[in-house]
Amino acid sequence: MHIKSQFFEDYELGHKRETLGRTITETDFVVHAGHTGDFFPHHMDAEWCATQPFKQRIAHGTLTFAVGIGMTATEINPEAFSKGYDKLRFVKPVHIGDTIRVVVTISEKKDSKHPHLGHVNEHVEIFNQKDELVLVCDHILLAKKKEYQENN
Repeated sequence: MHIKSQFFEDYELGHKRETLGRTITETDFVVHAGHTGDFFPHHMDAEWCATQPFKQRIAHGTLTFAVGIGMTATEINPEAFSKGYDKLRFVKPVHIGDTIRVVVTISEKKDSKHPHLGHVNEHVEIFNQKDELVLVCDHILLAKKKEYQENN
């Protein structure tokens, strides 16, 4: 991890970055259940899941989201901050042993109501080892405008 200043003007529409893979483990399931209190059998009971149509435990959607977003956190940008996430969808289940990777694409830039800031939208796609989309969302950033910094 390192520090890299990137102002609103520096973000380029269509620019993509991709993470390496990370395999989801049983430990991930257990730790996430402990953090959230979500011990539903879909995530924790292998015997019960074997009797269900999906036949195996399913990762918490919030686990897939948290791990995937964490994988993208490789740079500290002092010129921008996260405003949140939008349009979050769990497209396909993730299981123990699946390996996920993340593709982030700059999909939108627009002015903010604050003249010194701009909105940047990062479209986030998480894929499994079969290149199947498993989660999608939009990360909304507020980034300082370089022109405003230089003039003030």
